[in-house]
Amino acid sequence: MTAVTQEASKGARTRAAILDRAVDLASAEGLEGLTIGRLAAELRMSKSGLFAHFGSKQELQLATIEAARERFRVAVLEPAQSAPEGAQRLRAMAEGYLDQLDLYAGGCFWGATSAEYDDRPGPVRDAIAATLDAWMAALVSNAAVAGVEDPERYGFELYAVIMGANARYRLSGDRRVFDHARAAFERLAAELPA
Repeated sequence: MTAVTQEASKGARTRAAILDRAVDLASAEGLEGLTIGRLAAELRMSKSGLFAHFGSKQELQLATIEAARERFRVAVLEPAQSAPEGAQRLRAMAEGYLDQLDLYAGGCFWGATSAEYDDRPGPVRDAIAATLDAWMAALVSNAAVAGVEDPERYGFELYAVIMGANARYRLSGDRRVFDHARAAFERLAAELPA
């Protein structure tokens, strides 16, 4: 391995470590609270060293969204792909998401950041919205394959149950909300054609 390759590999590992911490901080404190100074202090790096990886706060925020998207893909979407498309994959996606609400230190990254940016136009909001739109499209697509009469409503209800469970748990700490969410999944599953 050449010195240039080693340096690039070290840079990629450092960037990945920065983003891993940034995702957890943003899930708990929001993307606006994510600063280069805060991350540098937490990771025991210089601000200039950290800034070299991201040219601006917005670039840091966008890279953090991408890192959160990748974490979600690996933990929720990839495992669901082993289930047959349609009803079984829909169930695997919903259960996987509910099981992974602690995937981020502050609860659901998407719940936190969508509430923070829902009324703020710009590239950060657009990146969050695009990710949630893709998630909804996957739910709706699988509901359609399963033969659900109104796939868009069905996908929305699954999404709403998960987001509601996350919000309620984050505020109350009561893990029973996950049992309530699973009971709601069962009621929705009863709508699936045989």
